[in-house]
Amino acid sequence: MRTLLLLWATTLCLCVFVAADTQADKSSPEKDGVLQLKKGNFNRVLRKHKQLLVHFYAPLSGEGYRVSAAFEGAAAELQGSEVKLAVLDVTKEKDLAKELNATGLPTIRLYLSGDKHNPVFCPAPKSSASILTWLKRRAGSAADLITDLSHSEVSEELTVVGFFKELNNEYIQVFYAAAIDLPDVNFAVTQNNEVISKYGVTYDVVLLLKKSKLIQAYKMMPQTSKEELVVFITVYQMDPVTEYTGQTANQILTAPVLNHALLFVNKSSADFKEIYSGFNSAATAFRLKILFVWVNVDEPRNGRLMEYFRVRDFEAPLIRMVNLTDHVTYHLPSETLDVETIKTFCQSYLEGKAKPRMQSEPIPEGWDKQPVKELVGMTLEKVVFNPNKTVFVLFYLPYSQESRAVFPLWEELAETLKDREDIVIARIDASANDINMSMQGTYPSLCLFPALYAERMLVYPGKRKLKDLVKFVDREMEKAKKDRVKEDEDRRKYIEAIKAEEAKKANKSKDEL
Repeated sequence: MRTLLLLWATTLCLCVFVAADTQADKSSPEKDGVLQLKKGNFNRVLRKHKQLLVHFYAPLSGEGYRVSAAFEGAAAELQGSEVKLAVLDVTKEKDLAKELNATGLPTIRLYLSGDKHNPVFCPAPKSSASILTWLKRRAGSAADLITDLSHSEVSEELTVVGFFKELNNEYIQVFYAAAIDLPDVNFAVTQNNEVISKYGVTYDVVLLLKKSKLIQAYKMMPQTSKEELVVFITVYQMDPVTEYTGQTANQILTAPVLNHALLFVNKSSADFKEIYSGFNSAATAFRLKILFVWVNVDEPRNGRLMEYFRVRDFEAPLIRMVNLTDHVTYHLPSETLDVETIKTFCQSYLEGKAKPRMQSEPIPEGWDKQPVKELVGMTLEKVVFNPNKTVFVLFYLPYSQESRAVFPLWEELAETLKDREDIVIARIDASANDINMSMQGTYPSLCLFPALYAERMLVYPGKRKLKDLVKFVDREMEKAKKDRVKEDEDRRKYIEAIKAEEAKKANKSKDEL
């Protein structure tokens, strides 16, 4: 009897597991062979498939559409393979996307053996072939790249060729690792002596060839890393100067060189060829250090880029320098854009000697006559760091509804405090003037500058109500008064110390005479 009960319990458990699996399948719907992932099924699907290729996408993203098309094409080719494909809409599954740190640009990740925390990132694909090549190279070895170039057809595309004396050394492993990271580039390995003689090189060299023409050579060294080789190939795959267009924008923004020099110029202008020639010559001297890009200001589709850099078409030609990590902009201070001027500017930038460009609107007439003072970049610091005035500034964006909603309140505040000569209420357009201060948040930002010698800024954190603003100003002014007493005492001691030192030097000089 006891044996029968055990058999019955075992059978019951098996039925439960089968039912659970059936339920799991139903909760993991597929579309054209691609699993639709959600928070409720992600972990289960991850455990079930040894290789899970997931596309994290946002439906309304332009870049997302392109990557989605490539992913769908790859899915059709990978039906029945060991790799299972899945998609996750980050706009619907925000919590899961945040947990997986997948809230940025559309990405494709390969999860292996259920490891949730260490996915392999797939390079941004240009097409479905990119994804297939990446998977194939990951699963293969450097031996797959060995070919006889002496009989190969002339290729219009760039081909990266490795000439290696030994096919089992570290150089070829670095070479193959770079090939995995660059699935859109043709790679080949050869030991053919005739080919080596043709290009006049020795072993352990990487060549970039196009139409069998040598573009650039790279000598492999013991310290050469995959990252260095990827940068070399990516940079020399591009022309010395790249025109900014809808087709090249992603290539420019994802390039491994983060220093960008941008030439804003009208292509139809009489001096375009001369300016471009100088820019191109300078670009050749700074390959691998600065990416050179030119922007046609006469192209309407470049309007948003020009707006970002605050460039108006009639200001062209001009050159801006920007680093994509901090987005600080530099301006070439010259009306002459010849090759030597451009090279000198680039070198000063790399050496840290160039000064950031400060943008400012013209000072408006009667800017200080109204209750709310109209500040611009040129007057901001002079006004707000006045040691005898407490200044409350609204930093706003004119196209923001949230910013415009604060305007009536700011006028009311200025009217309420207009008889207090030690207080200034002001505002500044943050989109048209460079603000060399940290706002510690988004715009609109309400910042108080107390009447002190020490430059101090306080971001208002409270409710946007008149009485709350007035209380904040009064409270901080009282604090500033106490700080001012200590400042005045410190300044008095400092001045006395300077006078004493000068008197001591004067007496010493008299004694020497």
